[in-house]
Amino acid sequence: MPDDDQHAKGAVSYLMEIGALKRGKRSGWWIVGVKDPETIAEHSFRVAVVGAVLAMMEEADPAKVALLCTFHDTQETRVGDIPWIGRRYLTAAKNEDVTREQLADAPPAVAAGIQAVVDEYENGDSLEVRIAHDADMLECMIQGLEYLEQGYSNAREWVDSTRAKLKTASAIELADAAQNM
Repeated sequence: MPDDDQHAKGAVSYLMEIGALKRGKRSGWWIVGVKDPETIAEHSFRVAVVGAVLAMMEEADPAKVALLCTFHDTQETRVGDIPWIGRRYLTAAKNEDVTREQLADAPPAVAAGIQAVVDEYENGDSLEVRIAHDADMLECMIQGLEYLEQGYSNAREWVDSTRAKLKTASAIELADAAQNM
């Protein structure tokens, strides 16, 4: 029983830590002048939805893609949202290692399950992984277009640079549609 109680507390501790993503801002947008950017959790939610939609369009597994997308930024509770320019100057821990530490006290099945999802997102090369990465980029591009509409003209470079990273035909198709709306 003590192990079960400790594992339950470990799982809840992880869930409470993940709640910090609802407060953490996507700091890269500050570089282009956005005063109150979306949170990491808001970004991750839409990435999961975008991923599921892309998976359906690509005839891949939408549930798997949504799961990959859901956990893709959970490490930012500990390392923060480091924008691309900051990454040039920092050596951050690998997301897989951060996840392992986040889940150290969780039930073994939970730790192994989430670890497998993060490991696959970070190191896999399946269609679902490629779609999940495209979903992250496409969501950033769409967010950039929304910020452009709000008058943040410096978001243009972000839109263009993330658009250029898309790989799947469906992500490119949706990016084109978004830019022409």
